[in-house]
Amino acid sequence: MVKKNYFLRKFIDHAIKTNGFISRSDNNLPIIMPQSLESEGLRIISWNIYKQQRQNWFSVLNKLVIDKHLILLQEAQPSPQLIKFIISQNLIVDQAPAIVLPQYTSGVMTLSRSHSIYCCSLREQEPLIRLPKSTLITVYSLYNRRNLMIINIHAINFSFGLNIYSRQLHNIEKYIKRHEGPIIFAGDFNTWNRQRTNILKHFTFSLGMKEVNFDIDVRTIIFGYPIDHVFYRNLILLDAEVIKTKSSDHNPISVKFSVK
Repeated sequence: MVKKNYFLRKFIDHAIKTNGFISRSDNNLPIIMPQSLESEGLRIISWNIYKQQRQNWFSVLNKLVIDKHLILLQEAQPSPQLIKFIISQNLIVDQAPAIVLPQYTSGVMTLSRSHSIYCCSLREQEPLIRLPKSTLITVYSLYNRRNLMIINIHAINFSFGLNIYSRQLHNIEKYIKRHEGPIIFAGDFNTWNRQRTNILKHFTFSLGMKEVNFDIDVRTIIFGYPIDHVFYRNLILLDAEVIKTKSSDHNPISVKFSVK
């Protein structure tokens, strides 16, 4: 029998602070990101996994996470097969569910190889279809005594005008402004027109973030605009690529940073 040495934590619309280990079941998982980040770099994946509805997502995810420190998923459901993956990879998982039904939850999920020291979930309701979208903010301790903030977002999709889309972004602003260390802001931003794209770029630029660009850009395109993005602050970009797959309606993004 596989030893359950992972930790899965789900929460809605609140923040929690963690100090040290959370339960006896995860006593071999670190509370500090490895010191090897200095020489090897910080590797992340961001992927809208489409509720694990397409074939081969499991095998694709297993390949994607090799040597990755953080995996940011959108539209993720803690299905038995995904739990199996979490166990096999010895991961800690925080999820901010957007849709909560008796048989499943679906929302953004951040998987890590070390404990988060702070978590905060935010939700914004779609004005037309009345289903929420969620954002998950997690903070991790680095070996150099700095803290890394990860913001995993699935942005509002269906709306008339830009007010609610802008509000979802600005609800995150206070957390970014309070954080002095490095930041990665990634996910499915649903930037399917020029106005949304401009709002997002102005928002991130005003907070001192840079956008990750790609030599070969095969991100998912809606109405001529890419909808998945990665932004960063106080990190050095080393490498970035978009990986083509038919296992979701989105192509995953792989990025490597230096934390020096």
